[in-house]
Amino acid sequence: MRAFSFLLAVIALALVIDHGEAQDKKEPPAAKAEKFTYRVYGLFSADREQDLREAFKELPDVTLLAVNYDDGEITVEMVPAKAFPGAKPEQVLERLDQKVRTETRSTFALGARRTIGRDKLEQVVIPIVGLDCKACSLAAYEMIAKLEGVDRVTASFKEGKVTALIDPTKTDKAKLEDVYRKRGVTLGKP
Repeated sequence: MRAFSFLLAVIALALVIDHGEAQDKKEPPAAKAEKFTYRVYGLFSADREQDLREAFKELPDVTLLAVNYDDGEITVEMVPAKAFPGAKPEQVLERLDQKVRTETRSTFALGARRTIGRDKLEQVVIPIVGLDCKACSLAAYEMIAKLEGVDRVTASFKEGKVTALIDPTKTDKAKLEDVYRKRGVTLGKP
């Protein structure tokens, strides 16, 4: 009987040890995907949205969920540790921006969301002579899109104009027009 009790104790101990080892060998739980919203540069006309969507299909581990053309923002979903191994939280946007720039040959870029309410922004329209193709629209857009106080820019070669939402405490229409003039762009009449 003692041998039988001893045998049962050994089996029980083996089961406990085996269960503990099995627990140790389990993979850590998968990290949950998170949603992030970023400002997108290069979305100067509605037809560019499809170009952006196509580019995101080529980015592994990042899913484009939504494009908000009016606000110039996108929402993506990803597991940052999987998409950018070793990146600190404050480096995720920078790394994603680099991937987007590379995939789109720098025609799109990402940045932080606006910090001012849309109700505080003012819309300005600048007519431009010779704004007659998509490439010209991109160039006109890029000239002012990242200036301080400029929140959102669209450029329409069909209408021959650039429209910008600006923070009037930081810039104004005259400053934007000066940028164009200094770059040799002929402005139209309002």
